[in-house]
Amino acid sequence: MAVTTKVLAIGDFFGVILPEEMLARLKVQKGDALYLTEFPGGIELTAHDEQFATTMEADRKVMRENYDVLKRLAE
Repeated sequence: MAVTTKVLAIGDFFGVILPEEMLARLKVQKGDALYLTEFPGGIELTAHDEQFATTMEADRKVMRENYDVLKRLAE
């Protein structure tokens, strides 16, 4: 599903209006957190999953701490 929406000024911030159908597909409601992931061609918007975000941060920490070892394993 592709729709067009506009960027709106909301006080000192900016926002977009999402159609009800998209909110239903994301299974989110007013006040829920959303997760934005940037890609070279744009962004992906998904329902925020706190457990997944916590796991990803732990994974990033392990990768930072073991960068040299992981780099050698990848060769």
